[in-house]
Amino acid sequence: MTVPELKKRMEDWLVGDYKAVLFSSANEAVAYALYRETVDELYLRQLFVRRNQRRAGIGRAAMKILMTQIWPKKRLTVEVLSKNVTALVFYRGIGYQDYALTMEIMPEAKTASPTL
Repeated sequence: MTVPELKKRMEDWLVGDYKAVLFSSANEAVAYALYRETVDELYLRQLFVRRNQRRAGIGRAAMKILMTQIWPKKRLTVEVLSKNVTALVFYRGIGYQDYALTMEIMPEAKTASPTL
């Protein structure tokens, strides 16, 4: 996506049900969290840490602030792409547990005859 497309997408989320928290260090934005709250849960849509700040504990520190100071005690959910091993390790490391697995068949694969 282009920067204008990303900006528009974020604006749409923020005028909708999502809230954002910006994390800074030395007066510089280093991360943000985008989430929505329902009666039963808090859904983390995105946790983003600037590339040059990754692997420095910022994501873990941001999640600690969210979980102890900002979010009420509710069920927390996040979706992680199954091939994003780094994110899977991160979220499992802070306490998230596997709940479901979404599977897909891409349109081009539907033309192949299924193995039944």
